[in-house]
Amino acid sequence: MDITTPGIFLLEYAGQPVWLWLAFLSFIFFLLWVDLGLLNKKDGVVSPRKSALMWASFASLAALFGLYVGFVYEPDPRYYSSPENLNHKALIQYFTGYLLETALAFDNIFVISLIFTFFAVPREYQHRVLFWGIIGAIVFRAIFISLGAAVVNEWTWVLYIFAAFLIWTGWKMISGAAHDLKLEDNIVLQFVKKRLRVTDAIDNHNFFVRRPHPQSGGLVLFATPLFLALIMVEAVDIVFAVDSVPAIFAVTRDPFIVYTSNIFAILGLRSMYFMLAAAVERFKYLKYGLSLVLVLIGVKIIWNFGLSKELHLVPYLEPHWSLLATIALIGGAIAYSLVRTRGAPTFSHPNQPSLRAE
Repeated sequence: MDITTPGIFLLEYAGQPVWLWLAFLSFIFFLLWVDLGLLNKKDGVVSPRKSALMWASFASLAALFGLYVGFVYEPDPRYYSSPENLNHKALIQYFTGYLLETALAFDNIFVISLIFTFFAVPREYQHRVLFWGIIGAIVFRAIFISLGAAVVNEWTWVLYIFAAFLIWTGWKMISGAAHDLKLEDNIVLQFVKKRLRVTDAIDNHNFFVRRPHPQSGGLVLFATPLFLALIMVEAVDIVFAVDSVPAIFAVTRDPFIVYTSNIFAILGLRSMYFMLAAAVERFKYLKYGLSLVLVLIGVKIIWNFGLSKELHLVPYLEPHWSLLATIALIGGAIAYSLVRTRGAPTFSHPNQPSLRAE
């Protein structure tokens, strides 16, 4: 069978034409090229002011994409509770997912800061590590979301497992047991160090360098601690994806909305890090808001798919209630944190200079 190029682009993946997925990914990689290739091609400390502008730019693009979802996007009815007002529902689900993923990214900032401290990554190279970490996150989230979409849309009952997992994760966050990171004993780090030659010190912004072999004397490739930091940033993103992907599938089953909201939130993570890492202690109560959001989403799954659709005992909760609850809980937790920690000193890990630019 003769498959022409136009025919390939008319193919669909997860309810949307292939060209739409390719166009979105092309746009994202263009943004990344502008970031590292033009705006930040030289190593340097990213100031809080510059990072705030970068985050505002990514957030504005995310909002503009929301307009596309609301007025141009053609949602697949298979992924929605009813065929009425599909664009309205897709728009609400997109912004709910974006806000949820952005809020969950706050939890990532503290862990990334610990990684940079552990490997003594100079401030001027941290942007480079996070940039390549974003590339990996785009790939891994695509894999996780594709698998999640296939599973959820084939076996809807899996959502009940997601619900239980989200409620359990919310409880772990409240109890302080979530994401307990001990880098010196980390399995991934030990695995990599056993299989790669690693230098003792960071060499410029290089992930790999050539050094004489201890025995033969010939030049061989060595990984640097900067590469180990990148590996751990990727590993941490995978750990956080285990929480965030079920959370976003609890908000929407539309794979395109799941992926796009995830990616726009991830794009803003790097800027959020440089903007907030030095003052991460100011948001000490945010985890309580996030934990309540996760529990609420888990309960909403049971409510909508169990009590409403299956047993017809309660009315179906429309997506806008998730959006309003997410805004109220996260916004309230941030406001309460800022009020309670007013006047607190900015946070900086031992043996690491402040993340604030000179």
